[in-house]
Amino acid sequence: MIHSSEMEKEERILTFIESMSAGNTVLLNEMEKKALAEGIPIIRPQTQSLIRFLLAAERPMRILEVGTATGFSACLMHTYAPEGAKIVTIERDQERAKRARENFALAGAADDITLLEGDAAEILGTLKGRFDFIFMDAAKGQYIHFLPEVLRLLELQGILLTDNIFKGGEILSSRFAVKRRDRTIHSRMREYLEALRNNEEMQTLLLQEGDGAAVSVRVKPAEDKI
Repeated sequence: MIHSSEMEKEERILTFIESMSAGNTVLLNEMEKKALAEGIPIIRPQTQSLIRFLLAAERPMRILEVGTATGFSACLMHTYAPEGAKIVTIERDQERAKRARENFALAGAADDITLLEGDAAEILGTLKGRFDFIFMDAAKGQYIHFLPEVLRLLELQGILLTDNIFKGGEILSSRFAVKRRDRTIHSRMREYLEALRNNEEMQTLLLQEGDGAAVSVRVKPAEDKI
């Protein structure tokens, strides 16, 4: 059981960390504010900082995003990726895809971001070539189904960043301690994390940032060929 003093300490640490963040551009801040006002999920500040750091460290030129929403995270990556980097992003919701394209145009990123509309489970299998950086931020219960194709597409030394792995802390509980309607997602996320941990081609680190993130690096070549 976590005592209130420990919780207060964690909150103070989190507040301090966020205060040390360089923050985003004015345009990104406006996009974020608008999306939150409309109840559209946006990657949390800690995850945003993690993405900025990884992009600065790895300087990927080919980026794949699974789960566009209204395009905030794709615009974030476009802003902080190296000049000339190309992004492919997948979204199944037509209305959100429309909003995303509007945001890409607003950010001057339309020429560098390719949005593919449809089910990621179908689209991923059609993609060719490899990506240096893959951001997984779609339906949590589908991560395990996307994983084989995502790993096929990940370049050697490439990074796979998976968001929201703790699902509000539920993933830490027993399957029977979560609501019945959430048990399938709970089981599939556990299965996904186990698959990453047991994959000899990957090295994975779990982080507390945001709602939890898994940073996976391909350390061995993929067996399947593009």
